[in-house]
Amino acid sequence: MKYDFTTIMDRSGKNALAVDSIGADVSWAQAPTAPRDGFSKIPMWVADMNFATVPTIPQAIIKRAEHPAYGYYIPTKEYYESIIRWHEKRNGVTGLTAKDIGYENGVLGCVSSAIQAFTSPGEKILLHSPTYIGFTHVLEDTGRVAELSPLKKDENGVWRMDYEDMDARLKKNHIHLTILCSPHNPCGRVWEREELELAMEIFKKNHCIVISDEIWSDILLNGHKHIPTQSISEDAKNRTIAVYAPSKTFNLAGLIGSYHIIYDEYLHDRVRRQSAMSHYNSMNVLSMHALIGAYMDEGHQWVDELNQVLSQNINDAYDVIINNFDGVDVSKPEGTYMLFLHCEEYCKKHGITIDELIQRGWDVGVAWQQGEPFHDPWGIRMNLALPHSLVMEAMNRLKQYVFKV
Repeated sequence: MKYDFTTIMDRSGKNALAVDSIGADVSWAQAPTAPRDGFSKIPMWVADMNFATVPTIPQAIIKRAEHPAYGYYIPTKEYYESIIRWHEKRNGVTGLTAKDIGYENGVLGCVSSAIQAFTSPGEKILLHSPTYIGFTHVLEDTGRVAELSPLKKDENGVWRMDYEDMDARLKKNHIHLTILCSPHNPCGRVWEREELELAMEIFKKNHCIVISDEIWSDILLNGHKHIPTQSISEDAKNRTIAVYAPSKTFNLAGLIGSYHIIYDEYLHDRVRRQSAMSHYNSMNVLSMHALIGAYMDEGHQWVDELNQVLSQNINDAYDVIINNFDGVDVSKPEGTYMLFLHCEEYCKKHGITIDELIQRGWDVGVAWQQGEPFHDPWGIRMNLALPHSLVMEAMNRLKQYVFKV
């Protein structure tokens, strides 16, 4: 490989939430407790990566930072052209123009703006469960109510949407806005075209606007292919507010910077107006140059290699779990770098609570995350975007100290 995904990067003292908050008091989440003496921290709870990003990003930031003026500026033509080229090459998107693209401080910022533009406090919004914790926070903060349609596993253990349930909940609750996570976090499903077609037909029949969170669309495992929601049909193109960012792909969450793609003029105008009302939805000049650096040709090669590394991590961790942790239910993700474990059978079989099981992991430095905020009270979420050696060290500690027979 051209890029280094094997070096264990020391993030301590670099303001990394995933590392420096272990054993500390974090206001918005229950951070893992510090490990016992003799165990190092393995950060597997926050959804960022423990890899150095593609070199063109710091090069682009440093080049701009060398100019000693950081006053008001305007987004460049290169910024929009970088996004257009990226989506054309990776997702086959054609016809995208600069006017369809709008800056967002974050995906959740756009979700918040869209919710406030098209619903009123107290209204229900359809989501799938398990549910990304960020969506839950946004709905609570804006006074909206989550109506959860559970994903179900088929006979092969693959997570599937329940279309009858979705349709029934939309009709019963007069819901006209839904949030679709594609690929899905935390389950890791990369939706197939037919699945998206069925979902979008239901949303069309129920006059439902779709917010499609596609922040994970570049992180694809074992050859899976992302299908942009807006590519499903002309109606889907004009019904959907799609949200993207380079942050998950290139580990840029700390720089802030996402963007929406909205083709329909009415949706476009309402979201932009709502986003502007806070006066805080404005781009950072270094964030703009970070995106340009990420979306260069070198970025494509880096992501392709990253996906190979993540696929091996997922495959090997999955094999360890299904072959050694009796009573733990897990599906192999097709996208993202997250594993989602369901531990109800194991806990009941061994007479322990899920909190006790989670604490066992924390005690030996496996800093994984509770699944209850994702609407699975028996769940645990694990981030596998680490060097392979660390992933296997975590699996060995779980075998030896946590999932005891």
